[in-house]
Amino acid sequence: MTPPAAPGLVAVISGPSGVGKTTVVEGLLKLPGYARSITATTRPPRSGEKDGVDYLFLPRGEFEKGIQRGRFLEHAVVHGHLYGTPKDKVEALLKQGLTCLLNIDVQGAAALRRSGLAVRTIFILPPSMEELQARLTKRATEGPAEVAIRMEIARREIAQSDGFDLKAVNRVVEETVGEIDRFLRSGR
Repeated sequence: MTPPAAPGLVAVISGPSGVGKTTVVEGLLKLPGYARSITATTRPPRSGEKDGVDYLFLPRGEFEKGIQRGRFLEHAVVHGHLYGTPKDKVEALLKQGLTCLLNIDVQGAAALRRSGLAVRTIFILPPSMEELQARLTKRATEGPAEVAIRMEIARREIAQSDGFDLKAVNRVVEETVGEIDRFLRSGR
């Protein structure tokens, strides 16, 4: 029997936009011992996204009050919108002995490393920059100018990937999920 992922652990999944972070997290959630904390954001929902399921969609003023009241473990501005990890959601999952998966950017990962929580950081890389651009273009949620901006941000984020506990190249989602699961269960 495979040992459970370390209880009370926060697993940060980071990587550039379009690399497949959400798909990898969905794959991990199908395995025992994992749960996802929902991120709060001020960005508008994309087609098919539901408040309280995909994200907690908050008005900017409400989000800023949450920051002032210390309700986020970390928060950052990403592509002009605020994103943050609600502290109460993570604490509830950790108390249940689950490995809490957080899909957050490199800024958030750095903040969580300083939080005092047991954190493992995973950076997901694209097979190539050409493949990343193709994925961003294919998902058709941004126009060409926005794709170009996201590609530049991706280069900067990838330059920071050496600070992560694990770097995983996402060629085949199932293989990436397996690699991350083995890493988290190994207790490294």
